[in-house]
Amino acid sequence: MTAVLYAVARFCTRQRFLVLAAWLLAAVALVAVSQRVGDNTNDNLSLPGSGSQRATDALSKSFPNQANGSSPIVLHVASGKLTDSKHSGPVNEAATDVAKAPYVASVVNPLTSQGASALSKDQSTGYLSVTLSVSPGALSADDAQTIINAAEKPAQAAGIQVETGGQLGQKVSKPSTESSELIGIIAAIVILTFTFGIVISMLLPILGAILGLAVTLSIIRILSHAMTVSTVAPTLATMIGLGVGIDYALFIVTRHFRGLDQGLELRESIARAAATSGGAVVFAGSTVTIALVSLAVADIPLVTTMGLMAAIAVVVAVLAAVTLLPAMLAIFGSHINSLRVRRRDRPAQQKPGLWSRWANGVARHPVIAGIAAVAILIPLAIPLLSLTLGQKDVAALSTSTTARRAYDLISKNFGPGVNGPLIVAVSLGSPASGTSDSRLTTLEQDVSHTAGVAGITPIQVDKAGTTAYFNAVATNGPADQATADLVGTLRSSVIPSAEQGTNMQAYVGGTTASNVDLASNISSKLPLQILVVIALSFALLVLAFRTLVVPAQAAIMNVLSIGAAYGVLTAIFQFGWLHSLIGLGGSVPIVSYVPLFMFAILFGLSMDYEVFLVSQIEE
Repeated sequence: MTAVLYAVARFCTRQRFLVLAAWLLAAVALVAVSQRVGDNTNDNLSLPGSGSQRATDALSKSFPNQANGSSPIVLHVASGKLTDSKHSGPVNEAATDVAKAPYVASVVNPLTSQGASALSKDQSTGYLSVTLSVSPGALSADDAQTIINAAEKPAQAAGIQVETGGQLGQKVSKPSTESSELIGIIAAIVILTFTFGIVISMLLPILGAILGLAVTLSIIRILSHAMTVSTVAPTLATMIGLGVGIDYALFIVTRHFRGLDQGLELRESIARAAATSGGAVVFAGSTVTIALVSLAVADIPLVTTMGLMAAIAVVVAVLAAVTLLPAMLAIFGSHINSLRVRRRDRPAQQKPGLWSRWANGVARHPVIAGIAAVAILIPLAIPLLSLTLGQKDVAALSTSTTARRAYDLISKNFGPGVNGPLIVAVSLGSPASGTSDSRLTTLEQDVSHTAGVAGITPIQVDKAGTTAYFNAVATNGPADQATADLVGTLRSSVIPSAEQGTNMQAYVGGTTASNVDLASNISSKLPLQILVVIALSFALLVLAFRTLVVPAQAAIMNVLSIGAAYGVLTAIFQFGWLHSLIGLGGSVPIVSYVPLFMFAILFGLSMDYEVFLVSQIEE
């Protein structure tokens, strides 16, 4: 590995302008292609073998639009009623205009007999129930806004407040991440400038990371047309790509400075830095990649592709560190020391700094330092014992978003369960005689009498009489644990009892049930994923350092530190401790896939730093 990286670096320093041009050309070409094909990321959640997936499959042929779910466009007046003459006309016009909008399959008007249940008792609040002709994940934010605009124009002109919930509302309520990414880059610039004291040295890791990120995001955008890629994937890739990209470059640049201080010729110093520190970068990147790819163990297509997209960011960062960075170092040559913001001491002049004194102190008292570290980590990890995985909760969004305001209006006027109804899909072995079929009425009555069910909608049967469905509205909100328990009760006892002695099969589906299944799936697969990541990373470190002690120590240390991270996560978000310091209104559910990604990312990155430190000790 060392010889290969040395040879690659020598080539990149000799052909520095060619290498830089190749990277720039690749970035420009990929960006151009990605802009041409557009973004096709979506959040379609497929959970093979789950109850919610069976419900979706059962509805897909006879009620394809129902399988896409419905979103409420809430209409509210502060005074008067929606049925008043000055309001009813605009409400009807809004319903008509929304029905004509692209990707809308049907609209139920609260002022009609069919939509009477969508009008509050005081008639001040109602909602258009909008069913899409495509899956919510396939709908872009612009498409969603077009549908919303169709309702807002006539309604708002009449003084009616319009708020959109469901998948439509969430599409246009996602926070922008550009500002956080910009803050991250600015913070990196400040830290690197302080670290090196030289502007040019600071710019190289930043430029390399940004160029690598452009390549990564373009690849992700193109791949979104070939596979299901989550809308979160680009943000995740950006976070990881910037972090490891700057890290890897920083490690090599620091080693290059040491070579120059030792009197090595410029190109030789670059090549040796790439061969030594670059080797550590390759192994470190491999551990992060393995951790991210291991997300496939969860057997959830959306989660698997998110891991793959993040892994692409890491691979590109490694390639940039061992090819692009040596080329840029060679191009700048001795000018890398230009534009100093502080004086940099030569090795002979350097005095022990903070980190040197810290390291010496730990080395002199390793047992005390180790006990102190464990004494800090274990108490931090204790809240982990109470960790409960939840679902995405619109109630956790800011009240500045339309999705949150719609959620609050519906909860207040109709009950929180209306925000995420459960769909009971039924497959019949023999055609039903109609909605009065005894099999369906028995199931309907059993579900409606179940504790935790606030109400149900009328049964719908397809023309063939082989598929039917109705909605069950829970007493509690979609993210409430009581609703998850209700899903379990319906599946384990209520539905099997109604099915007994019949040739029908019923399933509980919908977005709420899908999120319950996702949490259950991840809870059962998380221990396996942890074992897979630890085992593969252990094997890789054995290969890198040819010892069992370092990998074993790394695995134990990382499990302790990640346990502490989980504990802090639980304390802040689930318990609500210190929530006001980070802008939360109180406790919020920990979305089921967060611990999964946290482990993959944190374990991979902590192994990164393990490799960096041990490789320096070894050298």
